[in-house]
Amino acid sequence: MTNPVTDPLTATPAPASAPLLELEHIQVWFPVRAGPFGRAAGHVRAVDDVTLTLSAGETLGLVGESGCGKTTLARCIVRLSDATSGTLRFRGRDLTKSRNRALRPFRRQVQMVFQDPQGSLNPRKRVGQIVGAGLRLRKGDSKREVQAVSDLLQQVGLEPGHAQRYPHEFSGGQRQRIGIARALAAQPQLIILDEPVSALDVSVQAQVVNLLDDLQDELGLSYIFVAHDLSVVRHVSDRIAVMYLGKIVELAAADKLYARPKHPYTASLLAAIPIPDPDRANRDKTTLAQGELPSPINPPPGCRFHTRCRFATDLCREVEPPLAQFADGHLAACHHPLNVTQAELTGVVRSATSPLTSGAELSLSPSEH
Repeated sequence: MTNPVTDPLTATPAPASAPLLELEHIQVWFPVRAGPFGRAAGHVRAVDDVTLTLSAGETLGLVGESGCGKTTLARCIVRLSDATSGTLRFRGRDLTKSRNRALRPFRRQVQMVFQDPQGSLNPRKRVGQIVGAGLRLRKGDSKREVQAVSDLLQQVGLEPGHAQRYPHEFSGGQRQRIGIARALAAQPQLIILDEPVSALDVSVQAQVVNLLDDLQDELGLSYIFVAHDLSVVRHVSDRIAVMYLGKIVELAAADKLYARPKHPYTASLLAAIPIPDPDRANRDKTTLAQGELPSPINPPPGCRFHTRCRFATDLCREVEPPLAQFADGHLAACHHPLNVTQAELTGVVRSATSPLTSGAELSLSPSEH
């Protein structure tokens, strides 16, 4: 029999198989003010009904174009942004409406590494002070703080002497390592990585990704890796969730999503990955997404991708597709999925994680190329 794991957030036994993180129908809407009195004239639907789970030790990739809502969702998870509606649970405890003191244990167990390593570090403080802030959250022995900072810097590939320097004295890759060390100082269980390598040189990206992989193996961390580049996410993620205009449109194991994407938007993101062979790149070039991302203030009815999809039909324009769950666990919100046959659609069911506004029934047919 598996022994229960004691949950420090609830002080009650939590099943070892329970998800580390659960999001249920999360919405994050921002009001658009207009008029002399600043009344809300509309809302930016940055995140619009997202349901996800994350297991301990897992890496979930969260991808999509700029403006799709992935960073807003990441900030909502760490409670830097409040959810308009929905439920956020960490280790079984509902933290959606928790405030201040009630969030302190959660703050220590969930940390964030930001996209801009320059802007996320205080330029007036030395590296030792920046990293040591996380140690002070744990209320440890202040006399051992200097040694603990040195150990953390070495753990992320820096020198102990770097603790006396300021952030501007480092390269972009080194500053991101400092940000990772700061996150590790609180001994978290979950780290949200908000495009941690997008601002770095390509030669440095691989070093940071390898560092994150090694730290996960060593410390048993869970990651949510936010990115717009699927070529980076592929190497670090166990599962990948694809967002479009505030909604999850596809969710699958990384190898299955890359081998057989079922949503046209995912296929278009994969087609945008640069291929080093020019002849093959020209031969394999396909355009599945056309036009610009619609406004999140007034999203199109039905499937939100139908305005850019060459497979769209009248059904796509009228009915929002629910998440269809295929036999291998692959989820896709598309009336006309790619890379499937009519026989493979037998046994496909509507996922319980589908948005509340989506259709009640599945109406699937393969896309015609």
